Amino acid sequence: MARFGAFCFPGAGHLNPMTVLARSLELRGHEVVVFGIADIEADVRAAGIPFQQIGAEDYPSGTLRMLDERLAQLRGVAAFRFTLERVRNSTRMILRDGPDAVRTANVDALLVDEAEFAGNVAEYLGLPWISLALIPPLLSDDRFPPFWLGWAAGQDRLSRLRNRFAIHLLLWVAAPIFREVNRQRSAWGLKPYTRPEDGLSPLAQITQMPEALDFEVRGKRPAGLHYTGPFLRARQRPTVEFPWERLDGRPLVYASLGTLQNGSEAVFRIITQACAGLNVQVVISLGGGLDPARLGTLAGDPLVVRFAPQLELLKRAALVITHAGLNTVLESLSEGVPLVAVPLGNDQPGVAARLKARGACVVVSRHRLNPARLRRAVLLVLHETRYREAAEVLQRAIQQIDGPGRAADLIEQVLKLR
Repeated sequence: MARFGAFCFPGAGHLNPMTVLARSLELRGHEVVVFGIADIEADVRAAGIPFQQIGAEDYPSGTLRMLDERLAQLRGVAAFRFTLERVRNSTRMILRDGPDAVRTANVDALLVDEAEFAGNVAEYLGLPWISLALIPPLLSDDRFPPFWLGWAAGQDRLSRLRNRFAIHLLLWVAAPIFREVNRQRSAWGLKPYTRPEDGLSPLAQITQMPEALDFEVRGKRPAGLHYTGPFLRARQRPTVEFPWERLDGRPLVYASLGTLQNGSEAVFRIITQACAGLNVQVVISLGGGLDPARLGTLAGDPLVVRFAPQLELLKRAALVITHAGLNTVLESLSEGVPLVAVPLGNDQPGVAARLKARGACVVVSRHRLNPARLRRAVLLVLHETRYREAAEVLQRAIQQIDGPGRAADLIEQVLKLR
């Protein structure tokens, strides 16, 4: 049996799947400790996973809330740049505090969220490590557009040229992070990174995104990339109070913008205006970003809550309106629910593009979002059966895979633990 250390971006969309995977490994007799900042300790321990704090100097308790509130107000390129700067600062902290923390924890291998750069710590300490893609995987294969772009894959020469340009652009935008990494690698006597994929494990890249959701491409998938399925365990979710008695039996439209970019009152108001007068009941989960009272009276009298029992509501939903965060998408598809996607930034355009390519959603650009356009999208998905049929195809593919179990199998195989 092995003892693993795990580094994870401090957001619910990363922590939830990471703790599910950690629990799956523990059930096989392994041990897992999560390294992270003070603000995630309660969530990690609530999932039953040991925790060791790093970054006390840079990230005192309460810092995460301030960062999330700032991100909640940003969209598109601004959100992406803010996230990159956040990753840069986190990287600096991990490279400084990580080695001592990992030594103290006496682990045998590291599991590293691709949004973090703790693979450098593993390399410095001579430990094996595995990359985990909790958002669409980072790829330098020009058959795929980078995860942060809402392009279709396209296999023609022009599309692949465009993808190569975007991959180089990503490297240029992320250059401050690579400079931070290479400064420390030089101090440690390690070779510098020169390409985005240098930050991936040479052993394996494991993604929770099912292969059925990714773009269809000609030829073999990238070497070292392993598709699994959603890292999801309903029983690990905390209980959330909800006024179930207020559901009235009309088709349920569930709307959520996740827990990071959920501070836009304007988007929530457009959602309610778009659905007002339709024969549906709208349930809006604010994800903690806003106080329901702040929104006041909304069109169509939707049911608005700060947090919702999302997994239970999705079992009743006819449609999901989402920012296209990967976890909400995977949880919706696990119930065969079609979607309307309004991507706001970061990886969401790439997730939405994959959904659209698979026929399970209609994408509405944030820049063109208005009640009339969103209403047309909602009506289209509600009344044209092809969207639900496509979602059910993906549901069947997901049901055939035990995502965390498959990931645990791969980890054991790669590290020769079985």
